[in-house]
Amino acid sequence: MSDRKKVSLPALFKKVSEGKPITMLTCYDYPTAHFQEQAEVDMILVGDSLGMTMLGFDSTLPVTMDDMIRHAQAVRRGSPNAWLIGDMPYMSYQPSVETAIRSAGRFMAEASCDAIKLEGGAEMADRMAGIVAAGIPAMGHLGLTPQSAGALGGFKLQGKGALQAKKILDDAKALEEAGAFAILLELVPDRLCKLITERAENCFIIALGSGLDAHGQLLIYHDMFGLYPKFKPRMAKVYADAGNVIQEGLNQYVEEVTKRSFPKEENWFGMPDEEYEELMRLISE
Repeated sequence: MSDRKKVSLPALFKKVSEGKPITMLTCYDYPTAHFQEQAEVDMILVGDSLGMTMLGFDSTLPVTMDDMIRHAQAVRRGSPNAWLIGDMPYMSYQPSVETAIRSAGRFMAEASCDAIKLEGGAEMADRMAGIVAAGIPAMGHLGLTPQSAGALGGFKLQGKGALQAKKILDDAKALEEAGAFAILLELVPDRLCKLITERAENCFIIALGSGLDAHGQLLIYHDMFGLYPKFKPRMAKVYADAGNVIQEGLNQYVEEVTKRSFPKEENWFGMPDEEYEELMRLISE
């Protein structure tokens, strides 16, 4: 396990002030969290995208708080030092400020998260403010917000037109004023991301498919290693095609078992002759 210091919010803002980009990845399980800890990823998001990448749903909507807590607990065990963010699932914060605070509190108490993330702009500013007032660091999420993908016309670029771009710009300021320590901009034009980043005063901006000018970058882990079979987003760079390697290994396993070339003697355990002989004697009595 890495011996690095625990990432803190002041340390993240210090990176921003020094012009050093923040690294952020999604993660949903213990072994992956262990790898990300060794790589010294700054921030880990236990995203409700686990509904698609881990549970096989077609959207994030069926994911529950219980799902999120269990996966966040596993990630925390694998990465004790990254700044861990729990993603608030659908309807865990929309109904009321009180609901939002209670859900955020579960992440902090049960999964040892460092912060939470919620989707939505000015309409969710009161939830953001309530959570922050309760002493829980909170991150906003604008642009393509998967929980609202149906209303947004699907998984596509947001803010391409001037009016929608102005709305996202205003929403970012509303979230900042509500106390968000950071805002994720997913699939917005690079120039809009740059404008929001330049105007951010008390929070930092993380980009996902939104250009180079943010204070940091996020990728979906399964996208960057070819582990999600349904589609490959344009915004994802495949750093290694682990999915193909795994598939080849699985195919080889099935072939070797079928042909009885696996297992070999080094893959099993034997029994001393004298013990086997005694066993046979016992059986025959």
